[in-house]
Amino acid sequence: MQGSPGAEEGRSTTRTDSLPADTHERRRDAQRILVMRGLRSLAYGLLAVLLGVALAGEGFTPVAIGALITVSLVGDMVGTYVIGLFADTWGRRRTLALLALLMAATGIIFGLMTSYAVLLLAAFFGTLGTSASETAPFLPIDQTMIAQVTTPEQRTSLFARYNLVASFSAAVGALMAGVPGLLTRTGLPLASGVRLMFGVYAVLALIVAALSLRLSSDVEGKLQDSMHVQSKRSRLVPPLHRSAGIVWRLTALFSVDALAGGLVVQSLMALYFLERFGIPLTTLSILFFGANLLSALSFLAAVPLARRFGLLNTMVFTHLPSNVLLILVAFAPTFPIAATLLLLRQALSQMDVPIRQAYTMALVAPEERTAAASVTSLARSVGSSTSPVFSGLLLQGPLLILGLPFILAGTLKAAYDLTLWSIFRHVSLHEETR
Repeated sequence: MQGSPGAEEGRSTTRTDSLPADTHERRRDAQRILVMRGLRSLAYGLLAVLLGVALAGEGFTPVAIGALITVSLVGDMVGTYVIGLFADTWGRRRTLALLALLMAATGIIFGLMTSYAVLLLAAFFGTLGTSASETAPFLPIDQTMIAQVTTPEQRTSLFARYNLVASFSAAVGALMAGVPGLLTRTGLPLASGVRLMFGVYAVLALIVAALSLRLSSDVEGKLQDSMHVQSKRSRLVPPLHRSAGIVWRLTALFSVDALAGGLVVQSLMALYFLERFGIPLTTLSILFFGANLLSALSFLAAVPLARRFGLLNTMVFTHLPSNVLLILVAFAPTFPIAATLLLLRQALSQMDVPIRQAYTMALVAPEERTAAASVTSLARSVGSSTSPVFSGLLLQGPLLILGLPFILAGTLKAAYDLTLWSIFRHVSLHEETR
């Protein structure tokens, strides 16, 4: 069984992290973090459906599209690494604003350019929404700020709301991806409608940049002295001390899960349904609206399940059935069957996300949270960045009909779940969360 959240070791350190004295300010910061996540997810949900279809319309092959997504995720990986080292020193608000500006620039370039070399550069240095589930460098900062502005008892609930807002927003974004198809009925060319959506992506990112700078100073890291700052700058990896062993074990497992997830990022799933069944953009937007909506609704069940069965058990035993359903998508002979299996899978597959975030924060000491969030996010970026190009290869030519990315992803994810449970079921949490 999972170690009790109230283990004696954890009880003695439950209140070591100081919260802002102004409760109203703390709540306002939490609300702004949720709004920013919602706006980013709206943009990601839009592009996750649109990107693969738009690039295919420009004549790019599945391999070229997969390679571009891989380059984008490698850029996210590098950004997450740098943030793990320097975000607390630079300032979390300024770092978030800079990332949002890079995201806006990416949308503008993809909306105006068709040169593959330029798109590769923009994908690496910017932030490109390839999946409704965000893996970009924003996440470790968000997770650390949430942990800082909430009590341990409230943390899991806030992480659930954080992901609930994200999934609802991603669902709306997916629905918006069908707008270019609808605009063709007014005489606007499909390519122009697609460019318009990239413009929407950029505008949403600019709003996020503005909101980042309106957060209070309470979300910033509390570095104790200049010597500590200097020692952080000299490190080649984010600083971990007491929690290093636990975090590195999580890191290895999260990278496997993300490797599997990179095979079936939403952009590639949309491309699969387009190439395999000939499904138009408007229908795809409705499908992924439903998929993300079900993911959002699943977060409502995450907190009560975690309270009843524990964080680890909830993570593992809601995730396992979703991986079986993912494998079955590959064997679906028709689009309605494949879509039904995908929707059922989405009702379960994301329920572990807020639990995983709260679990990671509860495993480590407060002063190591930025490092832990960055290292585990980096692991997910490393894992996910290596697989889209291979998925593109498996979706090209006669291999398309086999649906191999779904089979490989489901198998790897199931192995991750079982290994996670077997390793961590006896590990006690650092502090109590609910």
